[in-house]
Amino acid sequence: MPDTLDAFRDAIRQATASGTPLRFRGGGSKDFYGQELAGTVVDTRAHAGIIDYDPAELVITARCGTPLAEIEAALAERRQMLAFEPPHFAGADGAAQATLGGAVAAGLSGPRRQSVGALRDFVLGVHMMDGRGDALQFGGQVMKNVAGYDVSRLMAGSLGTLGLILDVSLKVLPVPFDDATLRFELPQAEALTRLNQWGGQPLPIAASVWHDGTLHVRLSGAAAALRAARQRLGGDAVDEADARRLWQDLREQTHRFFAPVREGAPLWRIAVPSTAAPLALPAGAGDTQLIEWGGGQRWWVPREPVPAETVRAIALAAGGHATLFRNGDKSEGVFTPLSRPLAALHARLKAAFDPAGIFNPRRMYAGL
Repeated sequence: MPDTLDAFRDAIRQATASGTPLRFRGGGSKDFYGQELAGTVVDTRAHAGIIDYDPAELVITARCGTPLAEIEAALAERRQMLAFEPPHFAGADGAAQATLGGAVAAGLSGPRRQSVGALRDFVLGVHMMDGRGDALQFGGQVMKNVAGYDVSRLMAGSLGTLGLILDVSLKVLPVPFDDATLRFELPQAEALTRLNQWGGQPLPIAASVWHDGTLHVRLSGAAAALRAARQRLGGDAVDEADARRLWQDLREQTHRFFAPVREGAPLWRIAVPSTAAPLALPAGAGDTQLIEWGGGQRWWVPREPVPAETVRAIALAAGGHATLFRNGDKSEGVFTPLSRPLAALHARLKAAFDPAGIFNPRRMYAGL
Protein backbone atom coordinates (compact mmCIF):
# COMPACT_ATOMS: atom_id res chain seq x y z
CA MET A 1 0.00 0.00 0.00
CA PRO A 2 2.33 2.74 -1.23
CA ASP A 3 -0.24 5.53 -0.72
CA THR A 4 -0.54 4.93 3.03
CA LEU A 5 3.22 4.49 3.40
CA ASP A 6 3.82 7.78 1.61
CA ALA A 7 1.26 9.49 3.86
CA PHE A 8 2.94 8.08 6.97
CA ARG A 9 6.36 9.14 5.72
CA ASP A 10 5.23 12.66 4.93
CA ALA A 11 3.54 13.06 8.31
CA ILE A 12 6.63 11.81 10.16
CA ARG A 13 9.10 13.95 8.25
CA GLN A 14 6.99 17.08 8.63
CA ALA A 15 6.56 16.44 12.35
CA THR A 16 10.26 15.78 12.78
CA ALA A 17 11.14 19.01 11.02
CA SER A 18 8.74 21.05 13.16
CA GLY A 19 9.17 19.12 16.42
CA THR A 20 5.46 18.27 16.51
CA PRO A 21 4.59 15.18 18.63
CA LEU A 22 2.74 12.33 16.92
CA ARG A 23 0.54 9.65 18.42
CA PHE A 24 0.05 6.45 16.42
CA ARG A 25 -3.44 5.06 16.92
CA GLY A 26 -5.47 2.18 15.52
CA GLY A 27 -8.85 1.49 17.08
CA GLY A 28 -7.94 3.29 20.30
CA SER A 29 -8.91 0.32 22.47
CA LYS A 30 -5.71 0.66 24.55
CA ASP A 31 -5.82 4.45 25.01
CA PHE A 32 -6.30 3.92 28.76
CA TYR A 33 -2.95 2.09 29.04
CA GLY A 34 0.22 3.97 29.85
CA GLN A 35 0.71 7.55 30.93
CA GLU A 36 0.12 10.68 28.90
CA LEU A 37 -1.68 10.73 25.56
CA ALA A 38 0.09 13.46 23.60
CA GLY A 39 0.55 14.43 19.97
CA THR A 40 -1.33 14.69 16.71
CA VAL A 41 -3.10 11.40 16.00
CA VAL A 42 -1.81 9.36 13.04
CA ASP A 43 -4.64 6.93 12.25
CA THR A 44 -3.23 3.58 11.08
CA ARG A 45 -6.48 1.83 10.17
CA ALA A 46 -6.23 2.53 6.44
CA HIS A 47 -3.04 0.44 6.33
CA ALA A 48 -4.85 -2.87 6.73
CA GLY A 49 -5.06 -6.36 5.32
CA ILE A 50 -3.50 -9.80 5.64
CA ILE A 51 -0.35 -9.88 3.49
CA ASP A 52 0.47 -13.57 3.76
CA TYR A 53 -0.83 -16.56 5.67
CA ASP A 54 0.78 -20.00 5.45
CA PRO A 55 -1.14 -22.46 7.66
CA ALA A 56 1.44 -25.20 7.02
CA GLU A 57 4.25 -22.99 8.34
CA LEU A 58 2.11 -21.55 11.17
CA VAL A 59 2.92 -17.95 10.19
CA ILE A 60 0.70 -14.98 9.41
CA THR A 61 1.79 -11.51 8.24
CA ALA A 62 -0.59 -8.57 8.34
CA ARG A 63 -0.55 -4.77 8.24
CA CYS A 64 -0.81 -2.70 11.39
CA GLY A 65 -4.38 -1.48 10.85
CA THR A 66 -5.82 -4.96 10.36
CA PRO A 67 -8.55 -5.67 12.95
CA LEU A 68 -7.64 -8.46 15.34
CA ALA A 69 -11.08 -9.92 14.71
CA GLU A 70 -10.27 -10.31 11.00
CA ILE A 71 -7.01 -12.10 11.76
CA GLU A 72 -8.63 -14.41 14.31
CA ALA A 73 -11.44 -15.25 11.87
CA ALA A 74 -8.95 -16.18 9.14
CA LEU A 75 -7.03 -18.39 11.56
CA ALA A 76 -10.19 -20.03 12.91
CA GLU A 77 -11.09 -21.23 9.40
CA ARG A 78 -7.94 -23.37 9.55
CA ARG A 79 -8.37 -24.28 13.24
CA GLN A 80 -5.45 -22.09 14.24
CA MET A 81 -5.17 -19.22 16.69
CA LEU A 82 -3.15 -16.41 18.22
CA ALA A 83 -2.21 -18.56 21.20
CA PHE A 84 -1.22 -15.62 23.43
CA GLU A 85 -4.83 -14.41 23.26
CA PRO A 86 -4.36 -10.64 22.86
CA PRO A 87 -7.21 -8.74 24.55
CA HIS A 88 -9.39 -6.55 22.35
CA PHE A 89 -10.80 -4.29 25.09
CA ALA A 90 -13.54 -3.03 22.77
CA GLY A 91 -15.92 -0.47 24.21
CA ALA A 92 -19.38 -1.43 25.36
CA ASP A 93 -20.73 -0.34 21.98
CA GLY A 94 -17.95 -2.17 20.12
CA ALA A 95 -16.73 1.12 18.65
CA ALA A 96 -13.11 0.60 19.68
CA GLN A 97 -11.94 -2.13 17.32
CA ALA A 98 -8.53 -3.50 18.29
CA THR A 99 -5.91 -3.65 15.54
CA LEU A 100 -2.82 -5.79 15.11
CA GLY A 101 -0.43 -2.85 15.41
CA GLY A 102 -2.05 -1.69 18.62
CA ALA A 103 -1.97 -5.19 20.08
CA VAL A 104 1.76 -5.55 19.40
CA ALA A 105 2.54 -2.02 20.61
CA ALA A 106 0.67 -2.69 23.88
CA GLY A 107 2.28 -6.12 24.26
CA LEU A 108 -0.59 -7.57 26.31
CA SER A 109 -1.43 -11.27 26.55
CA GLY A 110 -4.44 -13.20 27.78
CA PRO A 111 -5.06 -16.21 30.05
CA ARG A 112 -3.10 -18.75 27.94
CA ARG A 113 0.11 -16.77 28.44
CA GLN A 114 0.70 -19.08 31.42
CA SER A 115 1.33 -22.06 29.14
CA VAL A 116 2.35 -20.68 25.73
CA GLY A 117 4.31 -17.52 26.50
CA ALA A 118 3.80 -13.81 25.93
CA LEU A 119 2.94 -11.90 22.76
CA ARG A 120 6.58 -10.91 22.24
CA ASP A 121 7.54 -14.60 22.03
CA PHE A 122 5.39 -14.96 18.89
CA VAL A 123 6.75 -11.95 16.99
CA LEU A 124 8.91 -13.22 14.12
CA GLY A 125 9.44 -10.02 12.16
CA VAL A 126 8.44 -6.38 12.03
CA HIS A 127 8.38 -3.80 9.23
CA MET A 128 8.44 -0.34 10.81
CA MET A 129 9.03 3.35 10.07
CA ASP A 130 11.44 5.36 12.22
CA GLY A 131 11.63 9.06 13.06
CA ARG A 132 13.46 9.82 9.81
CA GLY A 133 10.62 8.37 7.75
CA ASP A 134 12.75 5.38 6.76
CA ALA A 135 11.11 1.96 6.48
CA LEU A 136 13.11 -0.69 8.32
CA GLN A 137 12.74 -4.47 8.30
CA PHE A 138 13.71 -6.67 11.25
CA GLY A 139 13.38 -10.41 11.64
CA GLY A 140 11.46 -12.48 9.13
CA GLN A 141 8.95 -15.34 9.00
CA VAL A 142 10.79 -18.11 10.86
CA MET A 143 11.84 -18.49 14.48
CA LYS A 144 15.62 -18.72 13.97
CA ASN A 145 16.37 -15.74 11.77
CA VAL A 146 17.98 -13.22 14.14
CA ALA A 147 21.67 -12.50 14.46
CA GLY A 148 22.43 -9.94 17.16
CA TYR A 149 19.80 -7.81 18.88
CA ASP A 150 16.20 -8.86 18.16
CA VAL A 151 14.66 -5.48 17.33
CA SER A 152 11.39 -6.98 16.12
CA ARG A 153 10.50 -8.19 19.62
CA LEU A 154 11.65 -4.88 21.06
CA MET A 155 8.60 -3.31 19.40
CA ALA A 156 6.26 -5.48 21.51
CA GLY A 157 5.11 -3.35 24.43
CA SER A 158 6.89 -0.19 23.23
CA LEU A 159 3.56 1.71 22.99
CA GLY A 160 4.58 3.39 19.76
CA THR A 161 7.50 5.26 21.35
CA LEU A 162 10.14 3.85 18.98
CA GLY A 163 8.38 3.93 15.64
CA LEU A 164 5.33 3.14 13.59
CA ILE A 165 4.70 -0.58 13.16
CA LEU A 166 3.78 -1.12 9.50
CA ASP A 167 3.30 -4.88 9.42
CA VAL A 168 4.07 -7.85 11.63
CA SER A 169 4.78 -11.55 11.13
CA LEU A 170 3.48 -13.74 13.94
CA LYS A 171 3.80 -17.39 14.79
CA VAL A 172 0.38 -19.04 15.23
CA LEU A 173 -0.59 -22.37 16.80
CA PRO A 174 -3.25 -25.02 16.16
CA VAL A 175 -6.41 -24.85 18.22
CA PRO A 176 -6.22 -27.58 20.91
CA PHE A 177 -8.15 -30.75 20.17
CA ASP A 178 -10.13 -30.44 23.37
CA ASP A 179 -10.68 -28.10 26.34
CA ALA A 180 -11.99 -28.66 29.85
CA THR A 181 -12.25 -26.43 32.91
CA LEU A 182 -12.19 -27.62 36.52
CA ARG A 183 -13.36 -25.74 39.61
CA PHE A 184 -11.92 -26.03 43.13
CA GLU A 185 -13.11 -24.27 46.29
CA LEU A 186 -9.82 -23.21 47.91
CA PRO A 187 -8.40 -20.33 49.96
CA GLN A 188 -5.73 -18.27 48.21
CA ALA A 189 -2.68 -19.78 49.92
CA GLU A 190 -3.74 -23.37 49.19
CA ALA A 191 -4.65 -22.48 45.60
CA LEU A 192 -1.15 -21.03 45.04
CA THR A 193 0.45 -24.11 46.56
CA ARG A 194 -1.50 -26.45 44.31
CA LEU A 195 -0.81 -24.39 41.19
CA ASN A 196 2.91 -24.54 41.85
CA GLN A 197 2.79 -28.27 42.56
CA TRP A 198 0.85 -28.91 39.36
CA GLY A 199 3.13 -26.59 37.39
CA GLY A 200 6.02 -28.98 37.97
CA GLN A 201 4.11 -31.96 36.64
CA PRO A 202 3.37 -33.05 33.04
CA LEU A 203 -0.20 -31.77 33.04
CA PRO A 204 -1.98 -30.04 30.12
CA ILE A 205 -2.78 -26.89 32.13
CA ALA A 206 -3.38 -23.99 29.74
CA ALA A 207 -4.64 -21.29 32.12
CA SER A 208 -5.75 -20.70 35.67
CA VAL A 209 -7.56 -18.08 37.74
CA TRP A 210 -8.29 -17.71 41.44
CA HIS A 211 -10.86 -15.26 42.79
CA ASP A 212 -13.00 -15.05 45.90
CA GLY A 213 -12.22 -18.55 47.19
CA THR A 214 -12.57 -20.34 43.87
CA LEU A 215 -9.81 -21.68 41.62
CA HIS A 216 -10.52 -22.47 37.96
CA VAL A 217 -8.03 -24.48 35.90
CA ARG A 218 -8.24 -24.80 32.12
CA LEU A 219 -6.94 -27.97 30.48
CA SER A 220 -6.15 -28.11 26.76
CA GLY A 221 -4.90 -30.93 24.57
CA ALA A 222 -5.83 -34.41 23.39
CA ALA A 223 -8.97 -35.96 24.86
CA ALA A 224 -7.00 -38.81 26.48
CA ALA A 225 -4.61 -36.35 28.16
CA LEU A 226 -7.53 -34.34 29.51
CA ARG A 227 -9.25 -37.46 30.91
CA ALA A 228 -6.06 -38.49 32.70
CA ALA A 229 -5.52 -34.97 34.07
CA ARG A 230 -9.09 -34.72 35.35
CA GLN A 231 -8.73 -38.01 37.22
CA ARG A 232 -5.43 -36.84 38.70
CA LEU A 233 -6.53 -33.34 39.72
CA GLY A 234 -10.09 -33.92 40.84
CA GLY A 235 -12.30 -30.86 41.12
CA ASP A 236 -15.68 -30.18 39.58
CA ALA A 237 -16.21 -29.97 35.84
CA VAL A 238 -17.48 -26.61 34.56
CA ASP A 239 -20.11 -26.46 31.83
CA GLU A 240 -18.49 -25.82 28.45
CA ALA A 241 -20.43 -22.64 27.71
CA ASP A 242 -19.78 -21.25 31.20
CA ALA A 243 -16.08 -22.05 30.89
CA ARG A 244 -15.82 -20.36 27.50
CA ARG A 245 -17.52 -17.27 28.93
CA LEU A 246 -15.18 -17.26 31.96
CA TRP A 247 -11.96 -17.24 29.94
CA GLN A 248 -13.34 -14.68 27.49
CA ASP A 249 -14.40 -12.41 30.36
CA LEU A 250 -10.93 -12.66 31.87
CA ARG A 251 -9.27 -11.88 28.56
CA GLU A 252 -11.44 -8.81 27.98
CA GLN A 253 -11.71 -7.76 31.64
CA THR A 254 -15.49 -8.05 31.62
CA HIS A 255 -15.40 -10.49 34.54
CA ARG A 256 -17.35 -9.26 37.57
CA PHE A 257 -14.09 -8.66 39.44
CA PHE A 258 -13.37 -5.75 37.08
CA ALA A 259 -16.79 -4.07 37.51
CA PRO A 260 -15.45 -1.37 39.91
CA VAL A 261 -12.70 -0.62 37.39
CA ARG A 262 -15.27 0.13 34.72
CA GLU A 263 -16.72 2.66 37.17
CA GLY A 264 -13.33 4.36 37.58
CA ALA A 265 -11.62 2.41 40.38
CA PRO A 266 -7.85 1.93 39.97
CA LEU A 267 -6.57 -1.45 38.81
CA TRP A 268 -3.08 -2.65 39.69
CA ARG A 269 -1.29 -5.47 37.87
CA ILE A 270 1.34 -7.03 40.12
CA ALA A 271 3.82 -9.41 38.49
CA VAL A 272 5.61 -11.74 40.91
CA PRO A 273 7.16 -15.22 40.85
CA SER A 274 4.42 -17.83 40.84
CA THR A 275 5.81 -19.17 44.12
CA ALA A 276 5.29 -15.86 45.94
CA ALA A 277 3.09 -16.09 49.03
CA PRO A 278 -0.21 -14.17 49.25
CA LEU A 279 0.58 -10.47 49.16
CA ALA A 280 -0.08 -8.36 52.25
CA LEU A 281 -1.85 -5.60 50.38
CA PRO A 282 -3.58 -2.77 52.26
CA ALA A 283 -7.30 -3.47 52.65
CA GLY A 284 -6.54 -6.55 50.57
CA ALA A 285 -9.40 -8.87 51.41
CA GLY A 286 -9.72 -11.85 49.10
CA ASP A 287 -12.40 -10.40 46.87
CA THR A 288 -10.18 -7.46 45.91
CA GLN A 289 -7.63 -9.73 44.21
CA LEU A 290 -7.74 -11.95 41.13
CA ILE A 291 -4.80 -14.22 40.38
CA GLU A 292 -3.84 -15.60 36.96
CA TRP A 293 -0.91 -17.28 35.20
CA GLY A 294 -0.29 -19.91 37.87
CA GLY A 295 0.18 -17.24 40.52
CA GLY A 296 2.43 -14.97 38.49
CA GLN A 297 -0.09 -12.23 37.68
CA ARG A 298 -2.09 -10.70 40.51
CA TRP A 299 -4.73 -8.09 39.82
CA TRP A 300 -5.74 -5.81 42.67
CA VAL A 301 -8.54 -3.26 43.01
CA PRO A 302 -7.85 -1.25 46.20
CA ARG A 303 -10.91 -0.12 48.11
CA GLU A 304 -9.17 3.11 49.07
CA PRO A 305 -6.39 5.14 47.37
CA VAL A 306 -2.96 3.66 48.06
CA PRO A 307 0.33 5.40 47.17
CA ALA A 308 2.14 3.81 44.23
CA GLU A 309 5.29 3.64 46.35
CA THR A 310 3.50 1.38 48.84
CA VAL A 311 2.24 -1.02 46.18
CA ARG A 312 5.62 -1.19 44.47
CA ALA A 313 7.44 -1.84 47.73
CA ILE A 314 5.16 -4.82 48.39
CA ALA A 315 5.71 -6.14 44.87
CA LEU A 316 9.48 -5.67 45.12
CA ALA A 317 9.61 -7.51 48.45
CA ALA A 318 7.93 -10.46 46.70
CA GLY A 319 10.45 -10.35 43.85
CA GLY A 320 8.26 -8.55 41.32
CA HIS A 321 6.96 -5.21 40.12
CA ALA A 322 3.65 -3.35 39.88
CA THR A 323 1.88 -1.44 37.09
CA LEU A 324 -1.07 0.93 37.48
CA PHE A 325 -2.99 -0.72 34.66
CA ARG A 326 -6.12 1.45 34.59
CA ASN A 327 -7.40 4.62 36.20
CA GLY A 328 -5.91 6.04 39.40
CA ASP A 329 -3.30 8.73 39.98
CA LYS A 330 -0.70 8.46 37.21
CA SER A 331 1.47 11.27 38.55
CA GLU A 332 3.68 8.75 40.38
CA GLY A 333 4.24 6.78 37.19
CA VAL A 334 2.19 4.00 35.62
CA PHE A 335 5.18 1.69 35.24
CA THR A 336 7.81 0.85 37.83
CA PRO A 337 10.57 3.51 37.60
CA LEU A 338 13.65 2.36 35.72
CA SER A 339 17.04 1.97 37.32
CA ARG A 340 19.64 4.45 36.10
CA PRO A 341 21.36 1.93 33.73
CA LEU A 342 18.02 0.84 32.24
CA ALA A 343 16.85 4.44 31.87
CA ALA A 344 20.06 5.25 29.98
CA LEU A 345 19.51 2.25 27.69
CA HIS A 346 15.93 3.33 26.98
CA ALA A 347 17.12 6.85 26.19
CA ARG A 348 19.73 5.56 23.72
CA LEU A 349 17.18 3.36 21.96
CA LYS A 350 14.73 6.23 21.77
CA ALA A 351 17.41 8.51 20.31
CA ALA A 352 18.39 5.88 17.72
CA PHE A 353 14.86 5.30 16.41
CA ASP A 354 13.25 8.67 17.16
CA PRO A 355 16.01 11.31 17.27
CA ALA A 356 13.53 14.22 17.39
CA GLY A 357 11.59 12.63 20.26
CA ILE A 358 8.20 13.04 18.59
CA PHE A 359 6.74 9.52 18.85
CA ASN A 360 4.19 9.14 21.65
CA PRO A 361 6.23 11.27 24.07
CA ARG A 362 5.85 10.45 27.78
CA ARG A 363 3.50 7.52 27.04
CA MET A 364 5.77 5.16 29.00
CA TYR A 365 8.03 7.33 31.11
CA ALA A 366 8.07 11.07 31.77
CA GLY A 367 11.56 11.55 30.39
CA LEU A 368 11.02 9.73 27.09
